Amino acid sequence: MLEHALEQLGLTARETKLYQSLLKLGPASIRDIAEHAGINRGTTYESLKLLQAKGVVSYFPKGKRRFFTAENPEVLLSLAEEKRQKLDKTIDSLKSTIIPELIQQQPHFYHTDVRYYEGDDGIEWVLRDILNVVSKQDHKEYCVFSSKPIRPYLYRPFPNYTKQRVKLGINVKVIALGDGGEDAELSERKWIKTDGKIEASYIAIYPPKCAFISLASDNFPSAVVMESEDIAKAQKLIFDTLWKLL
Repeated sequence: MLEHALEQLGLTARETKLYQSLLKLGPASIRDIAEHAGINRGTTYESLKLLQAKGVVSYFPKGKRRFFTAENPEVLLSLAEEKRQKLDKTIDSLKSTIIPELIQQQPHFYHTDVRYYEGDDGIEWVLRDILNVVSKQDHKEYCVFSSKPIRPYLYRPFPNYTKQRVKLGINVKVIALGDGGEDAELSERKWIKTDGKIEASYIAIYPPKCAFISLASDNFPSAVVMESEDIAKAQKLIFDTLWKLL
């Protein structure tokens, strides 16, 4: 946990080890620090210079040698605060300037962006994408075609999906292929009766995207996400027409 936290502040695993050694040793020579940390002297010296530049280590001359000492660990909090301020400025720049400028560089024509996802991690990404896209729209609603065999795999990686959807105030209309399906808040459901075996399938329409989820093999879901305003509008028209007929 310590190494991960300090890595976020820009310290390598070796630098973290040297910093910990200095905390234990107090003011120490390069030779003593290297011996305590189990790192050769040349590498230790170069790493100490980097730590000094980052403000977590300082040194003082003693005779012809340099003695290094670790700064109070509270300096790490100051370092984190500094990085947060820089990140906040970067985020503001991305929102106000950089992203709009990059969007302007894109060719002005409609295109279809197709992406593939596999396994539980992939399905979770798709479900989170649905929430992210729809939550930013004025009319927070999306449409779904869903069959019974896909349901055990759909929310397996994201069991609190429905709770998150409701929390965001997102409505969903579902046309269920075959029986089953649970009632949930902010949802409407209609059914299409079917005969015989139904394949596992799930189609989410959330313009400008459509997600198609199925089973690539037993117990292994896969998904295709298409981003196309025209395709999404056409799928939405088909859904709305069928919804009115059921």
